[in-house]
Amino acid sequence: MAIREEVFEVIKGTFKRHGAVTISTPVFELKETLMVKYGEDSKLIYDLADQGGEQLSLRYDLTVPFARYVAMNKVRQIKRYHIDRVYRRDQPAMTKGRYREFYQCDFDIAGEYDSMIPDAECVRIVYEILMGLKLENFVVKVNNRKLLDGIFASCGEPEEKFRSISSAVDKLDKMKWEDVRKEMIENKGLDEDKADLIGRYVNQRGGRELVESLMADSLLKTQKSAQEGLEEMQLLLQYCGHYGVLDKVSFDPGLARGLDYYTGPIFEAVLTGNPEEGEEPSVGSVAGGGRYDNLVGSMYWGQHWHRETLLNY
Repeated sequence: MAIREEVFEVIKGTFKRHGAVTISTPVFELKETLMVKYGEDSKLIYDLADQGGEQLSLRYDLTVPFARYVAMNKVRQIKRYHIDRVYRRDQPAMTKGRYREFYQCDFDIAGEYDSMIPDAECVRIVYEILMGLKLENFVVKVNNRKLLDGIFASCGEPEEKFRSISSAVDKLDKMKWEDVRKEMIENKGLDEDKADLIGRYVNQRGGRELVESLMADSLLKTQKSAQEGLEEMQLLLQYCGHYGVLDKVSFDPGLARGLDYYTGPIFEAVLTGNPEEGEEPSVGSVAGGGRYDNLVGSMYWGQHWHRETLLNY
């Protein structure tokens, strides 16, 4: 408990330093608010017993309830944080950091901003928190959903299959490419040639040079979505350089993140251990997030929003 409070103080101090105020939302939501937002992960939502005609569920994360709050109250601009428990009907695995009840430390930026500024700020927040917790062996992977969609389109896949393919790519940090490829072919219905073409892109890692290389790729040049995503990545990495965090950032076209509501840049912080001392990481991903421009508008009213960092402890 004392260690947890110490960790929370570092996290809250960082959030406040970046101008965030705290807002709490209920532990349960209307089931219809949650069910269409998480894609394949919707099966992990805990449903509550019928309460006189209202179908309710325990919150899966702190993001969708916040988006509902913003929509209902017509909040135009805010930086907000919320540290609280969330619930998932998952198979517990302590060695993988997987629980049915756990704390999330959520930081959100809502409003109108210049391109990639809030995204870069959230990468910096993750950097500051992990450094503040003395977890110095880590890397923040970044990618863009627009790029992924452009890769899938360039391989001839229809838009309605993008999220399904993305859910398979999302397993690259847990499975070998051969196993992900097999799932794409056998479960997602991809041709072998198309799966191999996707693999050519999603198995690359790098920095600004890789972004420039992909911008010149003959197939991706024909996809507007891919070019938009790469231009955003170029600008994001530039801002990360200005913030002094680029040495911990890696452009990873294979990063997908499973939630359906992401629309642009996504990121994930991973502990790497200490290779020099032969230390293997005991836990992989410790933070993640991304932009969700359409989530608020899809609920109640039209507006573009920027959401970033989701820290899970």
